[in-house]
Amino acid sequence: MTEIPAPAARVRDAAEALGLDIGLRVMDVSARTAEEAAAACGCVVGAIVKSLVFRGVASGAPILLLVSGANRVNETKVAEAIGEAIERPDAAFVRGATGFAIGGIPPFAHATPLASFFDRDLLDHASVWAAAGTPHAVFAVSPKALQAAIGAPAIVMG
Repeated sequence: MTEIPAPAARVRDAAEALGLDIGLRVMDVSARTAEEAAAACGCVVGAIVKSLVFRGVASGAPILLLVSGANRVNETKVAEAIGEAIERPDAAFVRGATGFAIGGIPPFAHATPLASFFDRDLLDHASVWAAAGTPHAVFAVSPKALQAAIGAPAIVMG
């Protein structure tokens, strides 16, 4: 059995606390990008959850967008949906807000509470795959259960 890295264990424990049943998998291959994750998990790219951290232009607050791997974020549409313009922050801001490095950011278990929004397209899948704290750890979960557990409104991202 592959040893579970500390960040992935933190995600596993947070999932349990949220009442989420996740299938945690630690892999020898990288799942840093949506395409790598889809290949490693044996699913379509659209069933990959990209956890992307933006910064609110007015508030300076971190904002988590959980985006289908098949979509690119339309910043104008997202700003209209959430009521604030967004911008991409640097990697230090992302790590400070989440406690995780880019490429392994999970949808929960962050260092600070994040306003979170859920891509409607993820709800088209029976199961989705998300990063579990490192680029080599992922988990499968029902998108409806994930959305409900983290309380993220579903919006159009692309």
